[in-house]
Formats: sequence, structure tokens, C-alpha cells
Amino acid sequence: MSTEERSVNQPEEQNLSEQRLIRRAKLKELQEAGQDPFQITKYVVKHHSADIKENFEALEGTETSVAGRIMSKRGMGKAMFCDLQDVKGRIQLYVRIDELGEEAFAKFKKIDIGDIVGVEGEVFKTKRGEISVKAHRVTLLSKSLQPLPEKFHGLTDKETRYRQRYVDLIMNEDVRRTFQIRTAFIKHVRKYLDDRDYLEVETPVLNTISGGATARPFITHHNT
Repeated sequence: MSTEERSVNQPEEQNLSEQRLIRRAKLKELQEAGQDPFQITKYVVKHHSADIKENFEALEGTETSVAGRIMSKRGMGKAMFCDLQDVKGRIQLYVRIDELGEEAFAKFKKIDIGDIVGVEGEVFKTKRGEISVKAHRVTLLSKSLQPLPEKFHGLTDKETRYRQRYVDLIMNEDVRRTFQIRTAFIKHVRKYLDDRDYLEVETPVLNTISGGATARPFITHHNT
């Protein structure tokens, strides 16, 4: 690398937090080993978390495959418990070294909170009665290069929540549920009108002056 290239790249590296640098290093290691997770574009999901919980009696002991984001990891020597979040909720994963094998288990231990994984395994219930999936195979589907907000306090800053809504939807279940209801409502209204041959037309917003990037500076006032 030339001196010029190093001087260009150095400020960006210095601005990254230590966690981000570690995650980038892990991604580079995967890519150099020919295991780039961003090249995996399809993964077959047999059941979602809610489906497994609602139909546990029928699915107990059967093989399934789930996919979602790792939200927590709890290590216990040669076994780990994780919470996986998908589009319908969360489900616990039980990962053991004797099920995956030493090499695969070592790779799984390097997975970070926020990474998206696909898991093939057996539906079962733990001694504490938690419906879970005992992992037989884990596939890293996408690497999270940005650490998620600290889980105990969640994402509470209003400015961040509005500007980074995608993080808000990951961390706050109530917000995610609100948008799910909104989407279902809009879909229902649209279908109702479509069934009655209404025509949907997108009209421009009426405004007498330019807005956004084309707006010119102006002076105004408001009553408080």
C-alpha cells in the first residue's frame, strides 16, 4: 500500500470503534477462507419461531430450519444458549460442541450479536420448559459490522430512533408491532378499494414554494 493510500484510509480506521474493527477483521478472515457470508443469497426456512411454539406438540423431535438475527449468547463451557429473532418473534437455540463438532463450534463462538444465521436442528424443550431448537448445523448468512445498542437499556434516544428506524425495529418489539399493524391495515384498505375497482393515483403534494434540496433560505416565525 502506498503512503498516499495509507493516509487516505487511516482516518476512517481511526474513527471506527474497537468492536467495529474486530467485526471487520472477522469478516475479512471469513472472506479469505472462502466463506464470505454476503455471497449466500438464499436459505430455506421450514418454520418461523411462532410456528414452532404454536405447533410444538406436532413438531417436537422433528428436524426444522430457522433463520434470524442472534440477539443474545450465553456460554456454558461446551454448550451455548442463544436467542434468535426472526420475522415472527424469538426462539432459543441450543448449541453443543458434540452436535456441531469442534471446528464448527469454534466458528460459532466467533459469531457476534446482530449476525444473521440459518440453523438446522431438532425441535425440543429444555429442562426448564423452554421451547428450543437443538442446532445440528449453523450457517452464517450475514455479518453485522455495526454493534447493536446495549440490550438492557435498548434504543431510547428519540433522534436515533427516527433517523435509524431500522435499528429501532430490531431492538424495540413494540415499535415493530406498531409497523406490522400499520402495514396490515394499509394492505387491507388497499385490497378493499381494489376489489371495488377504485383507481389508485399518486398525486404531488400541493406546495407553493420549493422544498428539500431546491429550497432557498427564508425567514419565518411561529407562535408558541
